[in-house]
This record gives sequence, C-alpha cells and structure tokens, in this order.
Amino acid sequence: MAEIAAGAVPSPNIWNSPQIYEIENRAADPDGLLEAALRRIRPWAGATVLDLGCGTGFHLPMFAREAARVIGVEPHSALAAAAARRVRHLANVTVRVGAAQAIPLPDASVDLVHVRWAYFFGPGCEPGLAELRRVIRRGGAAAIIDNDATRSTFGRWFRRWLPRYDPAAVEAFWARQGFQREPVLIRWAFDDREDLAKVLRIEFPEELAAAFLAEHEGCEVDYAVNIWWRRY
Repeated sequence: MAEIAAGAVPSPNIWNSPQIYEIENRAADPDGLLEAALRRIRPWAGATVLDLGCGTGFHLPMFAREAARVIGVEPHSALAAAAARRVRHLANVTVRVGAAQAIPLPDASVDLVHVRWAYFFGPGCEPGLAELRRVIRRGGAAAIIDNDATRSTFGRWFRRWLPRYDPAAVEAFWARQGFQREPVLIRWAFDDREDLAKVLRIEFPEELAAAFLAEHEGCEVDYAVNIWWRRY
C-alpha cells in the first residue's frame, strides 16, 4: 500500500486510476493554451520550477526542456515513484514525496510554482498558500489551474455534479489572497469515445458519467479553466 504524505487531500481520479488519468492528460489542451498562458505569467527558461502535486510527472519534461532545475512534489508515494521513473533520464529533474502544507524545500528556493487540479481549491488551502509564500523567491510566481464552473461543457457538467459549488465565492477567496484570474478555454481531444468514457467515469459518479456521454457527441469537449496566479 502506498505511503501518503501527512495532510494530503486524496485525489479520487489519479490516485485510484493513474493509467486512465494518463489518457486524460494526453487529451487535455492539445493546442498548448495553458503552456502559453503560463509563459506569459512567468517564463521558466533558466529558472527553478516546482510542480506541486505532480502526480506521475506528466508535465515535468515540459518544464525541464528550458528550466535550470525542476522539482516534482507529490504526496502519493507510488505516483511519485512513477514520476521519478518518467524523468530518470533528465538530469535537471528530481521528484520528492511531500504535501502542499509541508513542501520539502528550503525557503526562497523556487521561481515558479505550477499546480494543476491539486489541493488548492479555494477556502481551506491557506496552509498551502503559506508554504508557497515561504518557498517562492522574490520575483517568482505561483500559477494554480482549476476548473471554471461558469462556462463550457465541462463547467456545466461540473455544476451538475456539485450544485452547491459557488464560483463567485471561490473567485472572492483568490482575490483576497492577492491572486489574479486568467481564464482559458481549452479542450479535451480523445482518440475515441471509449477513452472519453473512461475519463468521465473517473471524474464523475457512474450515473452522471453515463448521462454526459449519452448527451455529448464526438470525442472532443470544450473545457473552461481558470489560472489563479500572483507574483511574490
């Protein structure tokens, strides 16, 4: 059984179904819109990048192509081990087990923190935000990618799954924390309907996943996200 870093918030999709989450990662944002937005917020050429909640390390090679150093931190030890195997040939990348509330890095040691659908979901994540302030150097930035439930097909599905979710309250929380919002409309582009069905089943309860699949034609889904970001 995998060891889990203390305080970690369980992730029901990648923790339980990493192979299917790999399909989701490959399908997400084929146009590179998120990468382009991240570059506008804080370019990483020659920088030290922390990918917090890195999972199996899908995004680590992207940063490693230009960054001086890349650190992946993941609370689930089995996923961290998979991430380490993925980047074993990249000399400028390391992977560590740790949680957002206790990042295993020194003070003022990173230039960019990238977080994608992990831990920072609004109120309650203040301990992790305090850790970001600790580890980011002056002039560095944090970029946190999360769902935009106010628009897009995926946003509509998200609201049907969590009708009490309050996007306005989440936006107000991030504003109080000094973050700005960068809205981005990406898409999922799957090879076939079977892959779309597999991913829907790890993202939503079975009954809703079946309904969404029946309602939606094709292998692509428009998907709105927010990048919550700030410089330090």
